[in-house]
Amino acid sequence: MPNPLRRFSSSRRDKRRTHYKATPMQTTVCPQCGSMKLSHAACPECGYYNGRLVIEK
Repeated sequence: MPNPLRRFSSSRRDKRRTHYKATPMQTTVCPQCGSMKLSHAACPECGYYNGRLVIEK
């Protein structure tokens, strides 16, 4: 198969990459202690997840 004769210009490359952007991590308020925590993860402050203690603090 033939290879491209010329490389893509940086502007053409960057136009293709406009939709690849970092999104902020989703955080929620912990119902036990009220601190901010990642969604679907145990709270790093109190150790609770889904109403149960999963990490001993």
